[in-house]
Amino acid sequence: MIRFAIIERRKWFFLLSGTITLAGLIVILLFGLNLGTDFKPGTRVQIQLNQAFQPSTVSQVFQSVNLPVGPSGITAGGKDNEMAIVMLGETVDSQQQDALQTAIKKAFPHAVGTEVDTVSPVIAQEQSQTAVWAVLLASLGIMIYVALRFEFRFAVAGIVALMHDAFIVISVFALLRIEVDLPFIAAVLTIVGYSINDTIVIFDRIRENLKGAKVNSLADLEHLVNHSLWQTMARSINTVLTVLFAAITLYFFGGDPIHNFCFALLVGLISGAYSSIFIASPIWVAWRARSLHKGAKRSDATA
Repeated sequence: MIRFAIIERRKWFFLLSGTITLAGLIVILLFGLNLGTDFKPGTRVQIQLNQAFQPSTVSQVFQSVNLPVGPSGITAGGKDNEMAIVMLGETVDSQQQDALQTAIKKAFPHAVGTEVDTVSPVIAQEQSQTAVWAVLLASLGIMIYVALRFEFRFAVAGIVALMHDAFIVISVFALLRIEVDLPFIAAVLTIVGYSINDTIVIFDRIRENLKGAKVNSLADLEHLVNHSLWQTMARSINTVLTVLFAAITLYFFGGDPIHNFCFALLVGLISGAYSSIFIASPIWVAWRARSLHKGAKRSDATA
């Protein structure tokens, strides 16, 4: 394995992550997130048409029962793109559902099933708040655990890396206009758990190497952390490749319901492996270096 100085090049990694984060922020501000009905009031109608269709034809069916929707709100899904997924910005009552079923059967005789998921404004708001709290509480719990097991600087560096991973996934979903729903939140929490596990392995090796080591300068600290990173590099790469193979298999063969979940996992796993090696540890080094610098100043003043 070709080795190079990771820590000494930390400014380049910080610049890369900063650029990606800024680009993601711009994307989110310009385009926003494509929120599913889990997080915004409305109705998601899934129709197994069992035949090829044009979005404009499906749109006419909905308009015939006073449920206006444009072709842009209709996407194809399923194995052969014979499933219509329609997003409505309003709730649909039982009478409208019955009328819609009749209109669909008339326009598409081969249609065999229609699933209607409606979320009221109150439920959408509650689920949005619950999702945010879930991510925040998970991050807080991880921060407390790492702070108790290691030190506060390790905890902060780990949380920054986790937020980096979550934000990268969110930015990719915003850019590609992929729907954000509850399985997406489950994917983010899975990524957070995986990423911190990899980071803790690296932190643990750094802590072990610090025992008995004489770290009197920034160069000593950089050398120690570089050595720790390369000691755990093979483990980190092998672990992420193993999980990636499983996620890729699920992405292609797991079916449409978990398609977005698996895609979020793929993006997050790659980002998590990157941040554990190139972001978390360099942040800790930059912070620890300031303590070394202050300590050296105090020693010079005392002398």
